[in-house]
Amino acid sequence: MKFSNRNASKGLGGIEQLLSDLGSLLSSKELDSIPQIRDVRERLSDGVGRVRDTVAHAAEETATRTRDAARVSNEYAHEEPWRVAGAALAVGAVIGFCLARR
Repeated sequence: MKFSNRNASKGLGGIEQLLSDLGSLLSSKELDSIPQIRDVRERLSDGVGRVRDTVAHAAEETATRTRDAARVSNEYAHEEPWRVAGAALAVGAVIGFCLARR
């Protein structure tokens, strides 16, 4: 399975759409005359808020970790350019060998 930023944004967009739909359902006060539905609506509203906070925190954490990894990789590439070039050459040779055997 191929994972890309587009797939991740689709997934987050789907979650946002689901949360939006739930929010509009929860904001409908037509069924508040039934106490059980009102209680379920309140619990769902609390759950949606927690999920939204969790998703936002996870996205922020992922972005922070990605920036840190990119910064560390950039520093290493500037400190050890010949090692990076050698590793790139080795990976290129392995991929070329594998493709040539097809």
